[in-house]
Amino acid sequence: MISPSECGCPPPAPAFTPKDFRSELKPIWCPGCGDYGVVTALYRALVAIGRPPHEIAFISGIGCSSRIPGYTTAYGFNTVHGRALPVAQGIKMANPDLLVLVAGGDGDGFSIGGGHVPHAIRRNLDLTYIVMDNHIYGLTKGQLSPTTPRGSVTASSTHGSMEDPVNPLLYTLAYGAGFVAQGVPADMEGLTRIIEEAIRYPGFSFVNVQSPCVTFGDPEDQLKVQKTKLKKLAEMGHDSSDRLRAMDLAQEYSRSLYTGVFYRNPNPPPTYDSQIRARQKTLQPHPPEGGE
Repeated sequence: MISPSECGCPPPAPAFTPKDFRSELKPIWCPGCGDYGVVTALYRALVAIGRPPHEIAFISGIGCSSRIPGYTTAYGFNTVHGRALPVAQGIKMANPDLLVLVAGGDGDGFSIGGGHVPHAIRRNLDLTYIVMDNHIYGLTKGQLSPTTPRGSVTASSTHGSMEDPVNPLLYTLAYGAGFVAQGVPADMEGLTRIIEEAIRYPGFSFVNVQSPCVTFGDPEDQLKVQKTKLKKLAEMGHDSSDRLRAMDLAQEYSRSLYTGVFYRNPNPPPTYDSQIRARQKTLQPHPPEGGE
């Protein structure tokens, strides 16, 4: 069969457009918030994936970023603070045919919800976890979060934070995540591609998005600054199958803004949900010989 590119024909039109995934509920983030770019990249990535909204479920915790389920036409579940991952795992196991996406923030994911991350990784359900990392608690008015840099002055560290930040990239790589990437809203094309790759990965995938908070965040983290600081791993010739090199690069989390896929396991192990279905088949009672 001749492909459209070989015959010079125009490529077929996509089955969906971003509007098909956008709900009538208008986002109420602060003007200039990086989360606008994240949800737009999500719409575009879902167009490329090509699955209808009723086959997709968005699960979130609590926070600015966790409003995302309401801004989509897919199934949505806004859980309690830090509990998005266990709820998403239950949904995926109950209905493995659903495309399950998890959205949250750095506080939601690495503070109260931090204990769920390693277990989601080791179980390796086919989930995509997107964390909007703005280094601050934005919804509750600017307290330091797990990823706030040491020395930062916030509402809860008026003399400067005395804590070292969590490194989400190194954290997930060390626990064995099969797909770890980072993107920024300042590079919409790149962020869209990263989210699409994460969704297509057959297993647990993690995308850290450095999504600036314009109200309480550091002025040096805003979109215009991001554009001048970002370093694309693909242009650097990074081998995403090299986990040790990915961990070396991840150690630069607080100093360099690398974007792209840090690590993609070239030999993905079986997912937990697929193993459950396989075991269920082996445990089903067999009809007696000669019976119907």
